[in-house]
Amino acid sequence: MSNHNHKIGFIGGGNMARSLIGGLVSAGYPPEALSVADPNESIRSALATDFGINAMADNQQVMDQCDVVVLAVKPQVMQTVTSALQIEQHKEPLFLSVAAGIRTASLARWLGVETAIVRAMPNTPALVQSGATGLFANPHVSPEQRDLAESIMRAAGLVQWIKDEALMDAVTALSGSGPAYLFLVMEAMEHAAQKLGLPAETARLLTVQTAFGAAKLALEIEEDPALLRENVTSPGGTTERAIQVLRQEGLEDMFYKALQAARDRAHELADELGK
Repeated sequence: MSNHNHKIGFIGGGNMARSLIGGLVSAGYPPEALSVADPNESIRSALATDFGINAMADNQQVMDQCDVVVLAVKPQVMQTVTSALQIEQHKEPLFLSVAAGIRTASLARWLGVETAIVRAMPNTPALVQSGATGLFANPHVSPEQRDLAESIMRAAGLVQWIKDEALMDAVTALSGSGPAYLFLVMEAMEHAAQKLGLPAETARLLTVQTAFGAAKLALEIEEDPALLRENVTSPGGTTERAIQVLRQEGLEDMFYKALQAARDRAHELADELGK
């Protein structure tokens, strides 16, 4: 990462914070420029020991010391945590929220100031630095702060900027919840293979490696998934027969309905959490 001048503080030291801190340190960010606040003493000591960063119990301390504050607490406690923060008048920190379903307007209202806020929607593969994150910046975010937010989230995987915050609900439906859909597909393939007689461990390993290989191929070859599918679908062959069944059973329509339902629920949750 090019700019190491910024002090980055995390409020909340859970899995997502740990994965971002780990990614930043691996990318060469100096541990002494990173801080975390968490009420749990064992979480604090584990992060301090594992990464050599500053760990403390007081959220305000992180707020006072850092010019980037990553809000990594559960959505349900975000209002309580942000409302309690005191922001010095001359200071213009960047807030980067990784809490699902909290809109930037809600955060600004709770913080009590018009300030730079970037909202991130990461997913669980961020825990192994293979995440996919949608990012939205409110109008107060400077180009430099935008680059900084992007570089922090890139420590956990791929990043895509979203221009319209309303579309963050679609990001939540696609990549936020998406790993679960793919785990379900993997689970179904594994069970089907066992019914066809393969031993459980063999079915599991072949399924997981096939999913990983397909994703790696799609990322590295950069072809349209439709073309990649056609490349492995010989006319009259085994794959074609299987694809016909999946299409007859309405797979594509099912996925559209599933993402639509997740998008609508994300919108409802944002309304509930932002009250």
